[in-house]
Amino acid sequence: MQERSIQTIDEAIALVEQSSLTHIKLGLSDIDGIIRGKYMRKDKFISSLKNGFAFCDVVMGWDSNDELYDNTTFTGWHTAYPDAQVRIDPTSCRRLPLERNAQGEDMLFFIADLDGPAAEVCPRRLLHRMIDRAATMGFDAHAALEYEFFMFDETPDTVREKQYRNLKSWTPGNCGYSVLRSTVHSDFYQELLDLCERMDMPIESLHNETGPGVMEAALAVDGISQAADKAFLFKTFTKALAEQQGLMATFMAKWSHHHSGQSGHIHLSLTDRKTGANVFHDPKAEHTMSATLRHFAAGQQRYMPEFMAMYAQTVNSYTRLVPGYWAPLEASLGIENRTTALRIIPGGPKSQRVEVRIGSADANPYIALAAALGSGLLGIEQKLEPTFTSGNAYTQAFPDDIKFPSTLWDSAQRLRRSQAARGLFGDAFVNHMAATREWEERKFREYVTDWELQRYFELI
Repeated sequence: MQERSIQTIDEAIALVEQSSLTHIKLGLSDIDGIIRGKYMRKDKFISSLKNGFAFCDVVMGWDSNDELYDNTTFTGWHTAYPDAQVRIDPTSCRRLPLERNAQGEDMLFFIADLDGPAAEVCPRRLLHRMIDRAATMGFDAHAALEYEFFMFDETPDTVREKQYRNLKSWTPGNCGYSVLRSTVHSDFYQELLDLCERMDMPIESLHNETGPGVMEAALAVDGISQAADKAFLFKTFTKALAEQQGLMATFMAKWSHHHSGQSGHIHLSLTDRKTGANVFHDPKAEHTMSATLRHFAAGQQRYMPEFMAMYAQTVNSYTRLVPGYWAPLEASLGIENRTTALRIIPGGPKSQRVEVRIGSADANPYIALAAALGSGLLGIEQKLEPTFTSGNAYTQAFPDDIKFPSTLWDSAQRLRRSQAARGLFGDAFVNHMAATREWEERKFREYVTDWELQRYFELI
């Protein structure tokens, strides 16, 4: 039985029972997109497939450094961190070639979701609610994500010993689309390409970007649920593969002010559930852009400033959002324009789509995709019309109502006040997401940066 063909719990149980593995691995997404999981003994795993299992809800109550939020209502000391119900998705089953037992069998890996009341704050379930909304409107959504990431000739120990200074990049200098670099380092390229093929998260294209050790991977298009899972897994297991090779990969939005930031661009399209036709494509319209696509992009444009905390989710995300760094500062929209936040890509019936260019590589893909899909659906429901920009958007003036918040704190406040967000995503998610982003900003303000020391220590 092929792992990726599994559709039912019974099929998953049959695969597990015939496996030589004693334990199965599973994981779920926390609010930051980190995979939180564990190994589960085979008999326990089979029982959990049938009945679900309990998982301490602290996974939604702490940050990326395992520090406990003190400002959330979903969970905390006031609730005493009870167990949340979790369900395992049998269709998510895949082999994990980076782990193998004594018999030579690759580990089995499953994605799980929070269930019951906890489903309201679960990032994966959030996206699935947007998918259900699209389905009721007669649409299936399709997506592909592109990630830029920097590679280093370092280990988790050496970066700490160096206090994250003077790190050695995997390759020196600038050489975008370098055939030389990809040939010299072909072993790692091939291992990454093979890993992604075997885990059913295939890379459509992979190349060097401009900068020392920076790469870009474009994941192949799929249904939006599957595309989100693949992006979720890609980030973690790319890092795992790198560390197994004595290297490190980072998906920080911007690791150094000397280099460009790292994007996580989203490509989206909708098809008719009955016919399978791309509803964004109209061969008779200008730029082959259908009215549905106009409304969809207009919704993304209208609500992007309110949903910014879902696209740019860390303090570091906002270091990209400064003038002159290949990232727009407002919800601009253009046709085949890479200086705008939203880019309409004209094409044939299969390729017409919209690209959300504002997202950074550090974003939780479930949350960013939920924002991109949900806002577009609102645009269709409300029949919104977009405002287009031509030429270099970086040098143009825009009205205040489409400008982005400039800090994570401000973005959290916009999200908290957004009635559109509450209507789409629910009060529980909005309150939890906003509170966790406020916490993140507060933690940042507790620290004195190198920039402050260099600027103020002697002279002020």
